[in-house]
Amino acid sequence: MKLVYFSWVKDRIGMAEESVELPDDVKTVADFLTWMPGRGANFAAALADPAIIRVAVDQEYATPETIVVGASEVALFPPVTGG
Repeated sequence: MKLVYFSWVKDRIGMAEESVELPDDVKTVADFLTWMPGRGANFAAALADPAIIRVAVDQEYATPETIVVGASEVALFPPVTGG
């Protein structure tokens, strides 16, 4: 699965994208956001407040219940503001 990071999420993690194989117990966006911080200090810093992180699965906005199994891409980004 391809993971893509944007804005300050990308800056804190230290890369724009990567490919990973998810553990078998990661089935939903909520599971994914629980698993990610355990991957290292940079991931923990980026996802310290998962409630503000926006997620897209295969380029569609996702909710915590959205299934990630079988997806080809998950993107993480901060809330978007306009102006």
